[in-house]
Amino acid sequence: MAGSNHVNSSGRVFDGHNDVLSKLMTAGGVAAAESFLGSTDFDIDLQKAAAGNLGGGFFAMWVASPSTGVDYQEMMTQAKYDVPLPELVERRAALDVVMQQAAILMRLQELGAVEICTSVKSLRQCFKTDRLAAVLHLEGCEAIDPEFHALDVLYAAGLRSLGPVWSRPTVFGEGVPFRFPATPDIGAGLTDLGLELIRRCNTKGILVDLSHLNQKGFEDVARLSRHPLVATHSNAHPLCKHARNLTNDQLEQIKASRGMVGLNFASAFLREDGRMLKDVPIEQMLRHLDHLIEFVGEDSVGLGSDFDGAEIPEDIQDASGLPKLVAAMQQHGYGETLIAKLCHGNWFRVLEETWHAQD
Repeated sequence: MAGSNHVNSSGRVFDGHNDVLSKLMTAGGVAAAESFLGSTDFDIDLQKAAAGNLGGGFFAMWVASPSTGVDYQEMMTQAKYDVPLPELVERRAALDVVMQQAAILMRLQELGAVEICTSVKSLRQCFKTDRLAAVLHLEGCEAIDPEFHALDVLYAAGLRSLGPVWSRPTVFGEGVPFRFPATPDIGAGLTDLGLELIRRCNTKGILVDLSHLNQKGFEDVARLSRHPLVATHSNAHPLCKHARNLTNDQLEQIKASRGMVGLNFASAFLREDGRMLKDVPIEQMLRHLDHLIEFVGEDSVGLGSDFDGAEIPEDIQDASGLPKLVAAMQQHGYGETLIAKLCHGNWFRVLEETWHAQD
């Protein structure tokens, strides 16, 4: 059983986003959870985490859109593309998926593979073991009802982070589409119900993720929220003019709030040509890190891989490849203190400020 060994936590990675719960659900749901303890074809499992010195991260619950017959991945390999926003997902169907994915994470905890953490103290303690420190995250709030009963129940189950939208509309707002080249200034912002969601997250101490919000939604959160502004898995728009990436103005707003940006490993958001192709050199990841550090500062940048949710650069490939990125940081001239911040320290800082910022 995992969890009994003491490990060196100094260089461990805490990752801002993964979609392994969706992969496990597709592979068989709760019954497939035990496979996570062995070797899988996922980007993250316990063996790859150990090889990559991955100590934990945000485990996303995400609801797939019904198939439309359109090959979105193929569209995103083209020189230009505009992937249409999927239709809103029906709430009860979304809730079924979210409950199943939450149950998978709870089963992983029963197996000793992870610990669901709701405080930075528990994150730090878990980081010293061979269990993964897991933050339960909701990517898109289709499962949340207008009365917020589901939010209260999920909070009691350990939810401490959510994105009001994925890249499709919800009753809370509009997502930013997968479009290249484009700015994030596409569509309307949060609805009145979306604004109430932000207020409730502030009161409960739930982190609000900006990564899939369009510009107007970003500005709505920036105007209303008392918490640091956080984009768990986003990159620099000046280096890759994808609608999903952050403009310098957005980065400056994040800096002013003492917020956070997690570098997204998805190749389409890294490459200058915006194509979802794996041949992305690690140097391009470092260029994005340099830009993010320049605009938001050394205390506000981390990693947000999007493992199991995107095409990852072939030099990294999966969680076992994280030491290659850390080694590249060292060769690039990043010092030990900065690397520790980028790998996990900055995430712990912003979570502590967010989770303690309750009424």
